[in-house]
Amino acid sequence: AVKGVESRSDIPRNGSFSCLSGAALSANATLANTNICNGLIGSDILPSLDSPNSFRRVPSSPSLSRLDILSSSLQSSMSNLSCSPPSPVGSYETDSYMLKTMSVPTRSDSFLNAVEVQVAGGAAGEDRVQAVCSEENEWLFCAIYDGFNGRDAADFLAGTLYETIMFNFNLLDSESKQYVPSIDAASDESLYSEMEVSSRSFRNGVLDILHRALSQAENDFLYMVEQEMEDRPDLVSVGSCVLVMLLHGNNLYTLNLGDSRAVLATFDEGNDMDQSGRLKAIQLTDSHTVDNELERTRLLSEHPDDSMPVIAGKVKGKLKVTRAFGVGYLKKKKLNDALMGILRVRNLISPPYISTEPSLNVHEISKSDHFVIIGSDGLFDFLSNEEAVKLVHSYISSNPSGDPAKFLVEQLVIKAAHSAGFSKGELLNIPAGRRRKYHDDVTVIVIILGTNHRTSKASTCI
Repeated sequence: AVKGVESRSDIPRNGSFSCLSGAALSANATLANTNICNGLIGSDILPSLDSPNSFRRVPSSPSLSRLDILSSSLQSSMSNLSCSPPSPVGSYETDSYMLKTMSVPTRSDSFLNAVEVQVAGGAAGEDRVQAVCSEENEWLFCAIYDGFNGRDAADFLAGTLYETIMFNFNLLDSESKQYVPSIDAASDESLYSEMEVSSRSFRNGVLDILHRALSQAENDFLYMVEQEMEDRPDLVSVGSCVLVMLLHGNNLYTLNLGDSRAVLATFDEGNDMDQSGRLKAIQLTDSHTVDNELERTRLLSEHPDDSMPVIAGKVKGKLKVTRAFGVGYLKKKKLNDALMGILRVRNLISPPYISTEPSLNVHEISKSDHFVIIGSDGLFDFLSNEEAVKLVHSYISSNPSGDPAKFLVEQLVIKAAHSAGFSKGELLNIPAGRRRKYHDDVTVIVIILGTNHRTSKASTCI
């Protein structure tokens, strides 16, 4: 059976969400972290495994300059994440979704200078996950980095992206608070119009921050890969899908590269949420794979001189995803040349073949919106959006204080086992690595919107 180590407590209240639930399950056996980035990402990010703890309230760190943040971001954040150490052969206890405290760098008395910040971080195989909540500033940051061909890219994102986003978010929030719309005595409509323009400008500013932070991370990562590829040529093939969700006030922002998903469960208009009104599943993210006709068409049009950009259902025969972080060998000829033999891409005619242009979205939460599921693609290999929404809704209706993310992972295991002709226990007894034949790494976060539930949960599924 799937075992869970759980904890729960009241979490800081955000204006739009009331419960955060997370669970993870490994399928891939991964090696210990490598010495990428001059040792800043290394064994220090794998502290001893301990039980999940509830979100803890911690003060912000002392003020730091922008230079300090850039130079210390990897070490300061990663050393405080609690991740699963590599497991010996034959062990299947490889998962963690750990909640730990982490100080948040800030430079002013504005957005990030929160009295209470709660942080979660964890790992499942090559997946990495983060969740950060501030009651004072009414935001929730969640991210899933689904690594592949190694875990270095996902670790790099977990060590840098959040702080870059929040530093710039801090500046934007400071500017927005300094702006006070002029009161036009002629009409309230003019004031409303000014406020609407200001709000739209802020939302666009947030999307721009997410976009630029990802671009910066990509440039920094590939630069470091170039510096180290002579000793570690495998780094050129390491990559990660990216899914970032930022809930601020009533606005839910998403950024994604690859095939992780954010799915919103919302009631049909006119249905009473207190009754058994029909829930709709709305995917807030795009699927960047060759199976997506729009992505396939884009890829073909961007490489008119290459007759075979897609081989055997994969980009250049290597990747199913069409957009991703890292994977430098499919983006730069110099990085591809670092590989030897069958690993090297033949006929790299017109790189880059993998895009780092993310899909961005902002959704204004309404009273009809019930919860959001964010998950790596391992979840959706076995559950459709509609099935996942139906399962979560059914579960929280009968278990209001339960752990819906853990429940989703349990249902996935049952499906994967049935598909392979195993019992659930038999599947889970297969060591990570060999179990990858039957399911992928899975990371799930469920965010319940509204005010009915006030618990936080983390599960280690084995």
